Amino acid sequence: MNDRPTVVNPVDGPTEPAAWRLWLFLGRLVMLLFGVLQAALILRIVLLLLAADQSNAIVDDILRATAPFVDPFKGMFKINDLPTEAGSFLDIAAIAALVGWSIVEAIVVAILSLFDR
Repeated sequence: MNDRPTVVNPVDGPTEPAAWRLWLFLGRLVMLLFGVLQAALILRIVLLLLAADQSNAIVDDILRATAPFVDPFKGMFKINDLPTEAGSFLDIAAIAALVGWSIVEAIVVAILSLFDR
């Protein structure tokens, strides 16, 4: 069922050519990096929704680290965030960023998979 040709190594048996392993590695690396970004964006959304103390160093670091990835999506909608009386808010721009960067990931992985064949 494997449509990829294999190279037979007399010592180790069949192996895939190095170029395919490189594209596989790059695809996995891209998915890992985008996964970390997606997790950070989700964490940002949850922290702001729960009205986390932004003077806390960890909260501030997460908000500052994700800001460059959220900024391109600010202003996409008339409402960037929905505040509540409790001081928390739903960061609409961060949700749009999460969806947008997920689409970018899917496109990059699809392009890398073209070279994997």
